[in-house]
Amino acid sequence: MKLLLHTCCAPCLIYPLKVLHQEGFETQGFFYNPNIHPYSEYAKRYNAVLDYAKETALALVSLDKEYPVEDYFREVAFKENKPARCHICWALRLKETARTAKNKNFDYFSTTLLVSPYQDQEVLKTIGSQISNELGIGFLYRDFREGFREAHNAARSKGIYMQKYCGCIYSERERYAKCC
Repeated sequence: MKLLLHTCCAPCLIYPLKVLHQEGFETQGFFYNPNIHPYSEYAKRYNAVLDYAKETALALVSLDKEYPVEDYFREVAFKENKPARCHICWALRLKETARTAKNKNFDYFSTTLLVSPYQDQEVLKTIGSQISNELGIGFLYRDFREGFREAHNAARSKGIYMQKYCGCIYSERERYAKCC
């Protein structure tokens, strides 16, 4: 069974990839994250995913290195508050993953966002299921949160870049406005 795994960052890739391999999925990664801001942060996360993919022999599909930030801002304009912007962002990224998976003849799509205790699992599950029904491709839901600390500890020990905020300019502001 072929699965296209939306990959938000290298640390969050570690545990889901391990589990999916154990379950017998032929997994390939997909880095589509137009929400990440600024470009320097996008490049750090992108390069960390590239490096981890090489280390684990993970094939990457349609890695978008052109930084499609406009896709994100077009969707969240005038809807910048939480949780609306997060739901929009997740749907944007999952829909592009599902489209790509369908076009490249994958059986399923999923996301590394499901490893994070900071993301709303039920909303992600609902969005994934809706997109699955709309586009006619399977959405694989797994609650990977039990492996979050394990994955992040592994990332730290390997020196993999670990971000300090979710990715968008609004989450960056929320993260750093508290301290300054």
